[in-house]
Amino acid sequence: MEKDLNPCMDSGPMTLPFERTRAVIQAREFLEHLERDASQSDEIRRAATHLLRHYPSKGEVLLQGSVQESLGARYGYDPFFSSKIG
Repeated sequence: MEKDLNPCMDSGPMTLPFERTRAVIQAREFLEHLERDASQSDEIRRAATHLLRHYPSKGEVLLQGSVQESLGARYGYDPFFSSKIG
């Protein structure tokens, strides 16, 4: 029998909104570190700069979490992000 390769059907632990929020914020911090790190190649630093141009700030992610929590409570759905990191 063929194994289901759909990643949405993974039976592993679910990511909670605060964990997802923290991971997105930490990913931005990592990209900022790469962008400033003179030991990295110019190509890596340029790629980090390019990605950061379109990446949400910590404040934007937390605000989105707050909005989603408010609307989720009102309309009965689970938020994707959280207004708190943990």
